[in-house]
Amino acid sequence: MTFLAAALAQLPVALLGLNLEQFLLDTGPWVLVVSAIIVFIESGVLFPVLPGDSLVFALGMLHQQMGLSLWVAFPVLVIVAMAGAEVGYQIGARYGRNIFKDDAKILSTKNLHTTEKFFRERGGLALVLGRFVPIVRTFVSLAAGISSYDRKRFHLWNAVGAIAWISVIGVAGVLLGGIPFVHNNIEYIAVIIVLVSVVPVFIEYLRGRSKAKRESAE
Repeated sequence: MTFLAAALAQLPVALLGLNLEQFLLDTGPWVLVVSAIIVFIESGVLFPVLPGDSLVFALGMLHQQMGLSLWVAFPVLVIVAMAGAEVGYQIGARYGRNIFKDDAKILSTKNLHTTEKFFRERGGLALVLGRFVPIVRTFVSLAAGISSYDRKRFHLWNAVGAIAWISVIGVAGVLLGGIPFVHNNIEYIAVIIVLVSVVPVFIEYLRGRSKAKRESAE
């Protein structure tokens, strides 16, 4: 257990994005356990500053060095990612609606209805694309629960999003990890991953805004 305690004690270093490679190597045999905890928390348990993208990328890049089987690691990470989002959904469904008031400026009943409409129309897309965006990844399942998004649809798109996220980011780490520049600049690569992850959501936002303007003009 000393390995696990030492690994968790170094979480502040990982949060700052500093020397993530050394952080993972220092966890020893607990690397998958620590990684699973981070992915679980970041996927919906209201703590959005953990390094999910860069962590999964680094695991793919360093799996041979750490003696980690991807056939075990990736399914485990998918499962905990789904479980974390499920917790977020349940929190939103059970407690989220109580924070909305008719006279509130931001958490107003009107905005709640807008959120409900959004999830009826684009809930699946939000759950899948949201997986690739830090902070959004943590709160999108909460929003789905608050808006009473259909549970069966949530389970479906939650699974699709988790599988897509772990697969794309993890395989990218496997394929690009052998490139010396990538291996030696993992912290900078992590920043690039975050920026690239935001692109699909930004494009969808522009499309939605453009559509809203056309409807308003009509």
